[in-house]
Amino acid sequence: MAALMGQMMERPLLISSLLDHAEQYHGDTEIVSRTLSDGIHRYDYAAAAVRARRMAKALLRLGVQPGERVGTLAWNGYRHFELYYAISGIGAVTHTVNPRLFLEQLVWIINDADDQILFFDLSFSALIEKLAPQCPKVRHWVGMCSREQLPAEAIPNLLCYEDLLAAEDADYSWPDLDERSAAALCYTSGTTGNPKGVLYSHRSMLLHGLASCAPDVFGFSARDCVLPVVPMFHVNAWTIPYAAAMVGAKLVLPGAALDGASLYELFETERVTFCGGVPTVWQGLMLYLDAKKLKLSTLRRGVIGGSAAPAALLQKFEQDYQVKIDQAWGMTEISPLGTYNRAKLKHLKLPLAEQQALAVKQGRPPFGVQLKIVDAEGQTLPNDGVAVGELMIRGHWVVDHYFNLDKSPLQNGWFPTGDVGSIDADGYLQITDRAKDVIKSGGEWIGSIDLENLACAHPRVAQAAVIGVFHPKWDERPLLLVVPREGETLTREEMLAFYEGKVAKWWIPDDVVVVEALPLTATGKISKLQLREKYRQHLAG
Repeated sequence: MAALMGQMMERPLLISSLLDHAEQYHGDTEIVSRTLSDGIHRYDYAAAAVRARRMAKALLRLGVQPGERVGTLAWNGYRHFELYYAISGIGAVTHTVNPRLFLEQLVWIINDADDQILFFDLSFSALIEKLAPQCPKVRHWVGMCSREQLPAEAIPNLLCYEDLLAAEDADYSWPDLDERSAAALCYTSGTTGNPKGVLYSHRSMLLHGLASCAPDVFGFSARDCVLPVVPMFHVNAWTIPYAAAMVGAKLVLPGAALDGASLYELFETERVTFCGGVPTVWQGLMLYLDAKKLKLSTLRRGVIGGSAAPAALLQKFEQDYQVKIDQAWGMTEISPLGTYNRAKLKHLKLPLAEQQALAVKQGRPPFGVQLKIVDAEGQTLPNDGVAVGELMIRGHWVVDHYFNLDKSPLQNGWFPTGDVGSIDADGYLQITDRAKDVIKSGGEWIGSIDLENLACAHPRVAQAAVIGVFHPKWDERPLLLVVPREGETLTREEMLAFYEGKVAKWWIPDDVVVVEALPLTATGKISKLQLREKYRQHLAG
């Protein structure tokens, strides 16, 4: 018997529809950018939409075809925002390139993506001069500036962003595309082997944006002023530039100045209500606020992701600054939203200590994705908050294949994340480690994240990292590396004593190294790869 079909309109889920909506219903809402050389730039969604349509026509005049990749090497700013919509709006693919990667990785990524045009901020001019000879397929390099600001570096086929716009009008209608067509391309950080490309569709990104705006995730509305510290070259700034347009929130783009003082100034002058960033950003802000004895007037909510957040950091922001920072977990392959930590109604009745214990988990999945954990044989483990296994995920915005690679990474329809953790009966995920970071000591697992979070609770610790290093008897033992707060000192003995009574004795690190700074990856996470390479034989004498 044939199914009875619904009789509803079908409109494709397209990125361009977000900007159309923002222009029509939130046209006078501000987009504020801190630029590299021109101070604070202000305009609104209506003006951004006009400029995006003009840039779309410029791209077409330059010969960009549907499906072709157009790269960006840029900070969070209004021109980058326009490109987010102009490129995908004509059916091409927005490829955000992470400038913090090594030159060799950048060359590989740009050539693998087959970028036809690459737009860049002026702070990367010297880098572009080095890239251009090694990326022969790029037809044009476009400086995101006015003509008088064009760089002096020797860059072939150099064009000017504002000149391209000036040559076009805004008489353009976004085409109806197949919602399954590619819209954006991001590459993984490539900690093992070459980075891998993840090709998002219009459909997946719209569904991801809708999920992100839900009350139990970002909870954005037209009453918000949103500042994404997470760069627009990190998984599309966690979809914030799309989600803000979806609801008409005021958007503040901080440019390259991500230090505590610069962010605080924007928070206060623009009356920011929501901010998103990695732990190192929030820690830098906290240290600045502490040092200057400042308060936050309007910032009340935030999200922290990229790596696990110390409980002490979350609690300090909530207690001292009245800012509720929620943990989230995700990765490039899942667009990136996988889980978000918001309490349920029943949790609000729990004692404070139990609420704080819940808050340090990575959260539960929104509608659109499913999670499970499996053992070494691939068998599903119970959601009891005790069993620990490899985390698997599937859903509407989860990768199916990597770009330019034939073999799918999926296992029986699920994507193996490489993270290890537990899931409780309410669906809350707690990551205990990356599979490659788990410390296996005498056949037993030690979770480095728990040890790091405890170290960060010490009042004189600014940052901490725990790695497994070679041990002749136990194979591996934990080593703690700590960065003291400015003006403070730490000793091995007091840090080891700080763990006593808080974890099992055999979990306590064998040694402590006090360092001035910890190395960071291109995505702002602590680089445990570099730490392991440097300290692997530390306990072997």
